Amino acid sequence: MTDTPRLLHDKHAATLERALSAITDRGYWSAYPESPSPRVYGETAATEGEAAFRAYLDNRFPLDQPGTDGWIATEASPFGVELAVTYPHADAGALIAAATAALPAWRDAGPQARVGVCLEILARLHAHVFELANAVQFTSGQAFVMAFQAGGAHALDRALEAVAYAYAEMTRHPGTARWEKPAGKGDPLRMTKTFHVVPRGVGLVIGCNTFPTWNSYPGLFASLATGNPVIVKPHPRAVLPLAITVRYAREVLAEASFDPNLVLLAPEAPGEALASTLALRPEVKIIDYTGSTAYGEWLEENARQAAVYTEKAGVNTIVVDSTDDFAGMCRNLGFSLTLYSGQMCTTPQNVLVPAGGIGTDQGHKSFDEVAAGIAGAVGKLTGDPARAVELTGAIVNDGVLDRLDEVKSIGEPVLESRVVEHPAFEGAVVRTPLIVKLPADAAATYGREWFGPISFVIATGSTEESLEIFRSTVGERGALTASVYSTDEKVLDAAEAAALDVGVHLSCNLTGGVFVNQSAAFSDFHASGANPAANAALTDGAYVASRFRIVQSRRHTA
Repeated sequence: MTDTPRLLHDKHAATLERALSAITDRGYWSAYPESPSPRVYGETAATEGEAAFRAYLDNRFPLDQPGTDGWIATEASPFGVELAVTYPHADAGALIAAATAALPAWRDAGPQARVGVCLEILARLHAHVFELANAVQFTSGQAFVMAFQAGGAHALDRALEAVAYAYAEMTRHPGTARWEKPAGKGDPLRMTKTFHVVPRGVGLVIGCNTFPTWNSYPGLFASLATGNPVIVKPHPRAVLPLAITVRYAREVLAEASFDPNLVLLAPEAPGEALASTLALRPEVKIIDYTGSTAYGEWLEENARQAAVYTEKAGVNTIVVDSTDDFAGMCRNLGFSLTLYSGQMCTTPQNVLVPAGGIGTDQGHKSFDEVAAGIAGAVGKLTGDPARAVELTGAIVNDGVLDRLDEVKSIGEPVLESRVVEHPAFEGAVVRTPLIVKLPADAAATYGREWFGPISFVIATGSTEESLEIFRSTVGERGALTASVYSTDEKVLDAAEAAALDVGVHLSCNLTGGVFVNQSAAFSDFHASGANPAANAALTDGAYVASRFRIVQSRRHTA
């Protein structure tokens, strides 16, 4: 091994120190600018990034990995753009063998060297952030600005956050200690003790379609920083963003004189079930997964040899009691429901409103007026197609369309979903949000997740009943976010108590530029691990600490 890892650690020391400070003070900080403006990234960055993205299309992806036995293409863009990128396929055994062989030298390099290399990988990805954003856009259906932010800058922030937590946990204890115990009149007992950070083994990251980088980066970088090689198994419909990630990670590893097989891409052929095959391999000791509850629970129950971190489905809930800014509340909720057509794990689904209405700064508003106010805000955001598609993006898969069809026969619509013709992409599948009114006794409907642009305004007997419904649905199904609107401190306190009971993060009286379905790295925890929607939080100490073990050796010393 050369001096490169040490030099990389020194090169990025200031970034690491700032990240370590940020996870402690929890204030605002971002290492990667979220605006794709030329004033930030330069006049040519956007066009160069788009050109790099388009160079991948209808080509073999430039990735040289061991055990390649063929080339596969499985992606279909929600925007109707022909991708036709083919990726190297290998069987599980070849990938496991390559990753396992790469582990010892990476383990022995130590925390400082590994973290230095991880920070250089993040810097390399940031240098290609426009390329990455285009790949996220055209595989996930996100509009470009959102893809740049969530799929690029914010994903990198979350990765850096995981690296910072990993470094903090790995260096919590000294590498060596001199131990001396008095022994009466004789010489003291003296020993030198060495504490080794030992990785668990091969990590497996199972990517999702909607946020292929944002949801994968924390686990990928937490495992890599703590000494574990990582096999990245992308969603078949969103391979390119993670292939780009693996490409640049392997480049940096090779330049630092490490085995590039510390990071491997594992695209799967149709019907292959490669994720399940890899997940049950005894060499796989860590699994990170985002997706359906059914498969997440299967991993938790069957991959018994691994530490399994899952983010699954949930029922995100809004409790509306009263507000001193009715227009602001409606605008805020309208934006949250419209953004990426509700295809976010943090998008609110259930809006609980007393059937008798609420008090507002505009006087009393009936239940129907509250529902109409929210629907009106969504309608305003989606009325102009050119503006609408920059918020809604495109529908990620047919499952979302199937749910939109299914819900048509349920409840009373407040706002119908519309087909929108995308002005730039003729083949894009775009739908505006659907809002339906339901009674409180329709728990069989609103008590399950309806992923996509579907939400329910639910008439309850009172705010107290709203809070009970909140407790029961989130307690049973889980949630990643919750929100409450009230001018009464007692109601806010009661909502916070309920949120603590069911382990969900709560936002209060959001009426401005902060939205319930957005979270900030280094400050907001994503998920809590305290309800069925996820068994871990992104990112905290518990998320990284079980990815390695401390193994000590001790020797007598004079």
